[in-house]
Amino acid sequence: MSASSDNAARPAAVLDFTPDVTWAARSRWAYRDVMEAARLWRLCWMLGWLDIKLKYRGSVLGPFWLTLSTAVMVAAMGGIYATLFRMNLHEYLPFLTLSLVLWGFVGAVVNEGCNSFVQQETMIRSERMPYTVYAVRIVLRNLLVLGHNLVVIVGVFAVLDTWPGWNALLSLPAMLLWLLDALALSFLLGALCARFRDIPPIVNSLLQMAFFVTPVIWKPELVGPDRAWLLPMNPLFSVLDVVRAPLLGQVPTLMVYVSAIGYSALLCALTWVFFVRARGRVSFWI
Repeated sequence: MSASSDNAARPAAVLDFTPDVTWAARSRWAYRDVMEAARLWRLCWMLGWLDIKLKYRGSVLGPFWLTLSTAVMVAAMGGIYATLFRMNLHEYLPFLTLSLVLWGFVGAVVNEGCNSFVQQETMIRSERMPYTVYAVRIVLRNLLVLGHNLVVIVGVFAVLDTWPGWNALLSLPAMLLWLLDALALSFLLGALCARFRDIPPIVNSLLQMAFFVTPVIWKPELVGPDRAWLLPMNPLFSVLDVVRAPLLGQVPTLMVYVSAIGYSALLCALTWVFFVRARGRVSFWI
């Protein structure tokens, strides 16, 4: 058989350049992005630690400046607000310390999450790397800062001789929930703010308002028993109290647990939907 007859019998090759834009295909790519970042966990940790070192390069105390400023804030605000709210300082100061330290972590993740992709424009354009790495980087560096600020909490507990007891162990699974929420926020806000540059100042303003309507400097008991059911409607209260209450020696109510898990599930679902759709466009938005 001649070569010409072989070519005639062989089907012609067809190149299909139509992209697979189905939801299943996009979900697979997003899942692969997360799994690749999980394999690069050492790189994520090194980048987070490098951010801390670069931020405080040349500083004597380094990140402990944040610890010192938090301690000064607690000492200054503790006496003032305990007097204004007519509360026992021995009970109020541990509450205020935990609230300010935990809120500092939440505020930092929200503010930095808005720029998780925009600030890494050069790296995204020059190096192929999972987008999840940039989100994990933000969470880890703020987790390191939170670890430094734990010194203030332990110091207040030691000075006042107020220890939470075994109930503090309930905060460990709650912290895992926090880390998941922080990662989801970094994804969602990073992609949204890459597309719409007006969102960061809006988020900053909303966060400032949320600070005053959330029990951070005032205790939840001040709303009264007839309005206590309104507190879980604030997502920040539920997410905050599920970690704070065990560290104060208390057990969060069932409503707090249910609302915290529900809000976290809603946030993760919303983040996944948006990340699946926006993942391939982030590099064009920044």
